Amino acid sequence: MTHPETPTAARRTSLAATIAQVILGLFLLTAGIGHLTVARDAFRAQVPTWLPIDVDFVVVASGIVEIVLGLSLLLLWRWRVPVGWIVAAFFVAIFPGNISQFTTGTDSFGLNDDLSRGIRLLFQPLLVIWALWSTGAWRAWRSRRGAAKHNSVSAEN
Repeated sequence: MTHPETPTAARRTSLAATIAQVILGLFLLTAGIGHLTVARDAFRAQVPTWLPIDVDFVVVASGIVEIVLGLSLLLLWRWRVPVGWIVAAFFVAIFPGNISQFTTGTDSFGLNDDLSRGIRLLFQPLLVIWALWSTGAWRAWRSRRGAAKHNSVSAEN
């Protein structure tokens, strides 16, 4: 049985996308727990110095957000499309921290030179794509967009 409010394109996902969503959920859950435990200092090193907020608060808050997002990816299958958009937005929101780590030359998580920090910057857009693809968010957006375009052409005729 399908959910009427869930677009058809979002309901039909491949096994690969489902596995990718689970892996991404586990990744975020693990990273979020790391924010609150053993890797806390490493995450502190990634908070941009220009943020007017306490560094420890940012680390804890972003850790909690990552835990919630990870659990959402693992448990909220009916809401996978909006969760996908939220996870993608989160990856965009934390990108300035990666840029800051690169521009300040801050060592953390084994990223101890400009080359490794620069390569990491290239992977952030891949995380956004991963979130959108694995949850069906991108497909749902394209199908809605296509349907809207089709409806506007039909209305003109």
